[in-house]
Amino acid sequence: MRFSIALIAAAAAAVQAGVFTQKNYDDISISGGVAGNAEQEALAVFSALDMNDLASADEDDIDFLKSVNSICNDAEDEAFNPAIDAASGEEADALQRGKIKNKVLKLEATILRLMIQQAQGEDVSADMATESKKLQNNIQQDEDEAGNASTFLSFDATTA
Repeated sequence: MRFSIALIAAAAAAVQAGVFTQKNYDDISISGGVAGNAEQEALAVFSALDMNDLASADEDDIDFLKSVNSICNDAEDEAFNPAIDAASGEEADALQRGKIKNKVLKLEATILRLMIQQAQGEDVSADMATESKKLQNNIQQDEDEAGNASTFLSFDATTA
């Protein structure tokens, strides 16, 4: 009997494992290509998440989304900002578009994390309003630059 209960518990734990796997920043980055479609590109990065059952997401999923936010912040501070400061003209503009796409990825991760927390009964409405406003602002900036080149910058970081 003990064996059966232990086996069932182990199986249940395996089924509830997070849907995301550890990724390098470069593998999830959407900063390259062209501007205008950052929201869809960001959502594609997180497509493994069951949007119809966010309450079942586990702590590994939340940790992954938090780490995406963190490494995107680091990429902005340590890669994009210095590169933009050192560039001029269209080169700087393309880097800025890449930075905006990076921000959309970061903020989509934050919104998804908040949606999970909300689905699990936490009151995150104030944070959701603040982060949604930031996300919409960056999506609009990306859409305003639709079709223009966007620069990818490699960055050495890994998600949880």
